[in-house]
Amino acid sequence: MSDALVAVGRDWFARDSVELAPLLLGAVLAHDTEEGRVAIRLSEVEAYRGVGEDPGSHAFRGMTRRNAVMFGEAAHLYAYFTYGMHTCLNVVAGHPGSSSAVLLRGATVVEGIELARLRRPGASDRDLARGPARLAVALGVPLSASGDDLLAPPYALAVPTQPQPFESGPRTGVSGAGGGAAFPWRFWIPGEPGVSPYRRHARSDD
Repeated sequence: MSDALVAVGRDWFARDSVELAPLLLGAVLAHDTEEGRVAIRLSEVEAYRGVGEDPGSHAFRGMTRRNAVMFGEAAHLYAYFTYGMHTCLNVVAGHPGSSSAVLLRGATVVEGIELARLRRPGASDRDLARGPARLAVALGVPLSASGDDLLAPPYALAVPTQPQPFESGPRTGVSGAGGGAAFPWRFWIPGEPGVSPYRRHARSDD
């Protein structure tokens, strides 16, 4: 497995989310705050397509104030609130109007672990960013950051020069057709500690 990383331009992200998602495995995303820097290495992601294509996507039924960032430029941050308590982070994919994104599901903290521990008290080092809500807390990225450019400060994003070996399967916790086997758009690096447990939604289609 290659550990070589490189910073890339916006055009690199302007591709179908299902193509982009596995290419983000092994990428390192850093976020700087007044408290310091935390960086994570991505080990698990999920792809979501857009209007009329993907019943599991927030953009399936069209643009709203909540999902408008998905319709914009690639490599911007789409953050959303879920279960009334958690923020989840996505990288916008494709070209403006395509309304697709890649959810950052799981990662390992590779820089700033002491700060991540302060943000996630009581969590094991393995669990600091293992799961999308935990990942956002460890990085210190709030819901209000939705729309931020991930290619500009306070962020730094570098991707592997060589694709990482990965496995794929149904997305976690997605109800209805979007959670079924017809959408094997969850991608992960096997054996990585930052990969979260798969949880099938009770109302997902097989």
